[in-house]
Amino acid sequence: MKKKILIATGGSGGHVIPAIVFYHLLKHRFKTYISSDLRGTNYFDKKYDIKIIKTPQIFNNFMLIPIKFFLVLFLTLNAVIFLKRKKIEMVISTGGYAPIPLCLACIILAKKMYLFEPNQVLGRSNKFFLKYCDKVFCYSKKIKNFPNNLIDKIYQIHPLVRKKFYFNIKKKSKKFNLAIIGGSQGAKIFDESFSKLICEISKKKELTIIHQTQKNNIKKLKDFYKSKKIKNKVFHFSKDIMSMVKNTDLCVSRAGASTLSELLILNIPFIAIPLPTSKDNHQYENAKFFQSKKCCWILEEKNLNKKYLYKFFKNIILKQKEYLLKLSLMKKINRKYSWKKQAQIISGAFDEN
Repeated sequence: MKKKILIATGGSGGHVIPAIVFYHLLKHRFKTYISSDLRGTNYFDKKYDIKIIKTPQIFNNFMLIPIKFFLVLFLTLNAVIFLKRKKIEMVISTGGYAPIPLCLACIILAKKMYLFEPNQVLGRSNKFFLKYCDKVFCYSKKIKNFPNNLIDKIYQIHPLVRKKFYFNIKKKSKKFNLAIIGGSQGAKIFDESFSKLICEISKKKELTIIHQTQKNNIKKLKDFYKSKKIKNKVFHFSKDIMSMVKNTDLCVSRAGASTLSELLILNIPFIAIPLPTSKDNHQYENAKFFQSKKCCWILEEKNLNKKYLYKFFKNIILKQKEYLLKLSLMKKINRKYSWKKQAQIISGAFDEN
């Protein structure tokens, strides 16, 4: 009989997408369940049977912390009942606040617990549960703020990406395809910095643009690109942004671990612009990790001035020497990665116990 394992997730796509990947990597070996908060369900298709855990964001309103504390205790009791009823033996947490009740239930019931840390800085939730877990799945052995006495708990894996991206074949195009996916938090500064720059570059090389922007700016940006005769797709939100950009040649992106991992596997060189307000500056550390693999460039928001950007993009898009080198290195890295190999690596974590 298959052992039962629960993947606890929720919150943003950066937490949920890796949970979906874990699910598909493990479902042939384990009876696999998924839990999520309501926010996280936006990233799931209807085919998934999700256990809803309505974990509150604990520290976004300090006045309500006492009430939220009792709510978390109540949710933990429910999680204990759920784990016992389903006879779940192991839990994987993909981090953030949503899996907290299930992690606490794991401790109470002395169940095996595994953590996932995609960032190059140890997250606060993972840091709290670190001493109670069996292993932590990481992309590197050098995670900032990771306690030296617990370093043996790190289990290194390849970047987690969905199966379909391992088999992506790019459609050839005469145009240079550029994606700008700054996310809703950074869309405004991306709009201001890149739309006019793209116009200048397009005078020398034909471009196609995929551009994420704020909802109230879609029409304005579409009209701008149309007036400059630049083929474009402007959008605000997509459950699956990577499926939209999989045929692009270059991507400008924030530095969330899931996004950068998928860009790597898709062989899309990228310009990472870390969100300056990310907790513990983890986006900058993520970008540095991928830069060390020589498959990306890093730009900081403070350097997004018109003159510097034009020179920077002109070198990448028009001259292409650096671009082609990074593309070649990406392809070389990806020869080592496969869906089957990732499944074997992750299964090895459970074989050791």
